[in-house]
Amino acid sequence: MASRREGPLMRGGAGGGGGQPLSRGSRIAAAVAVGVALGCVCAFLYPDGLLSRSSDAALHWPRQADSVACETSEGVTSLKSHVVLLERKNAEFRKQINELTMKLQLAGQGKDEVLYKAGPFGTVKAVRKNPTVIPDESINPRLDKILQQVAIKKELIVALANSNVREMLEMWFTNIKRVGISNYLVVALDDSTETFCKSKGVPFYRRDPDEGVDNIGKVGGNHAVSGLKFRILREFLQLGYSVLLSDIDIIFFQNPFDHLYRDADVESMSDGHDNRTAYGFNDVFDEPLMRWARYAHTMRIWVYNSGFFFIRPTIPSIELLDRVAGRLSREPKSWDQAVFNEELFFPSHPGYEGLHISKRTMDIYQFMNSKVLFKTVRKDAHLRKLKPVIVHLNYHPDKSDRMKAVIEFYVNGKQNALEHFPDGSE
Repeated sequence: MASRREGPLMRGGAGGGGGQPLSRGSRIAAAVAVGVALGCVCAFLYPDGLLSRSSDAALHWPRQADSVACETSEGVTSLKSHVVLLERKNAEFRKQINELTMKLQLAGQGKDEVLYKAGPFGTVKAVRKNPTVIPDESINPRLDKILQQVAIKKELIVALANSNVREMLEMWFTNIKRVGISNYLVVALDDSTETFCKSKGVPFYRRDPDEGVDNIGKVGGNHAVSGLKFRILREFLQLGYSVLLSDIDIIFFQNPFDHLYRDADVESMSDGHDNRTAYGFNDVFDEPLMRWARYAHTMRIWVYNSGFFFIRPTIPSIELLDRVAGRLSREPKSWDQAVFNEELFFPSHPGYEGLHISKRTMDIYQFMNSKVLFKTVRKDAHLRKLKPVIVHLNYHPDKSDRMKAVIEFYVNGKQNALEHFPDGSE
């Protein structure tokens, strides 16, 4: 293959003829001129220089990556701070919930520790009523179903009875029906009483078998049966019902629910026979040997009658029932009425924590005991005209005869029906 030789550069003319070759110097000058021209163009197009431009381009992506990484790090830090803040707020909310729950529990126990600001002189009054318990139907669903049918506004009269007192029981519910009271219930303590209530259309409740209760209920006397009520009533209160407990030696002449205040845990009739003994008085004890300090002031009040009282479903009320029932089981020779009053009135002292319970004494001329009636009322022309809500034959053993006479006097208007009875018992 023949080799190819380049010929020398020829200078061309305007004509079409051949050209002459350039000299070495001319070629160098031309190269310099072209280089200068290219430099000027680059200087115009890339004022910062090619290296700087390429360097910036090369460094551009790492800078963006660093920026994204920085922004991501800042976002994570911000989120972590936000999470910490939310956790703190959540902890505060949990604390508030626990505090409110505790206050609610304390309020339910009658120990509300909420602080109050005292008002002007003479306007401050303490809380009179403790809150009622939350009803627990699971305690006794069968009893709860009965109470829903019998009670009115979650209130009812309750009496305990066995076959030993059938005659008085019949007088008891006959007069209740006559007054028009429908919210009452007999706790039947034996089969005979259950059958009797069924035959007379009287609402009754028969407890589930309980050997300790059943033995007393079937053969026990008045005091023994009376002591059972503190155990039996507990379920009524746990179910959320207020109970007007009634012995059966009581005659009703008005609806007692129209005469209750409902401003205390326990509202009870009194064994007192006048205003002083029923509502309390300052009894001065005289001890001459003390000379200048011979007179000591004492406070006295006749006991509440445990055979007729209204009890609201509160924690202090249930504690009262537990205390009395507990003591009666430990002290079999004690009298339920004495224990009832000791738990109601004895204050806290070294070695003993008193019961924090509110109480009210019923009007002795509306809720009348038989001492008030036979010693005072029947002999007073003005008081004879008063119509009591109930009369309780608690002071006299000849209950049935006196109950019949009381009915004759107040219901049938026989003015001399009470005259042949002595003030006290024979």
